[in-house]
Amino acid sequence: MESNNFNLTIEKGIAHLVLNRPAALNAMDQGFWRDLPKFIEQADSTGEARVIVISSTGKHFCAGIDLAMFSEPGSLPLTGDPSRMAENLRRLVLKMQDSLSSLENTRIPVLTAIQGGCIGGAVDLICASDSRYCTKDAYFTIKETQIGMTADVGTLQRLPKLIPEGIVRELAYTGRNYSAEEALFSGLVNQVFDDQEQMLTEVMKIAGQIAQNSPLAVTGSKVMLNYARDHSVADSLNFMATWQAGMFRGDDIARTMQAQKSKQMPEYPALWPKKGFFEGDY
Repeated sequence: MESNNFNLTIEKGIAHLVLNRPAALNAMDQGFWRDLPKFIEQADSTGEARVIVISSTGKHFCAGIDLAMFSEPGSLPLTGDPSRMAENLRRLVLKMQDSLSSLENTRIPVLTAIQGGCIGGAVDLICASDSRYCTKDAYFTIKETQIGMTADVGTLQRLPKLIPEGIVRELAYTGRNYSAEEALFSGLVNQVFDDQEQMLTEVMKIAGQIAQNSPLAVTGSKVMLNYARDHSVADSLNFMATWQAGMFRGDDIARTMQAQKSKQMPEYPALWPKKGFFEGDY
């Protein structure tokens, strides 16, 4: 599956989604926002993929929102009745937020592999992923501040859940570059690698480990972690008990024990494809 912005391949349970517009520094044009949730859904819908790796091409991971998109035909109207213009802008921002939230809402984990600049909207994107990895030349910038606007598609909501709020405030207020070393120290990224080739090799190894596990156990872990992030401990424990009452049947545990007895790697059934009465609607 390909578009002007992305290339998607699925192999051995790993969906690899590549940002593929290096000449434009992989900037997020109109096609990016439309296509991203479609590609994420494609990776998740069949049950074949058990983890998604997002990487990029060229010197930089992504230069953020392509401002030229606002001058394209059919883009955001900037004249006319102020109230109707505001309502239209609100819907546009919500659509863009939903596009990036597809990473968070998909059933399977999303790992991002970042080289060079991760700028503006790209920070919003990586904050919606499950885990982040980068090269030593990578840097992260909440660039919106320096162009006269407030970041509006997820960074200010998700980044304080990932690193200390004081650091987020400094980065948002100044728009300065946040280095790979700082990102590792604060926990924004899990590991830093010498170059992109080494990073992709190691991230694919991690993805392979995820793909070997029970997909039901992995998706349950993602659901619980996302829920716990946004709710109290008591509410999260209650939800966990309800989830376990409905999902726990022991079949995958039996497969694990049988594989251990025969000294083999367990094989787990895929999650069911997303199809049925509402096929095509989600």
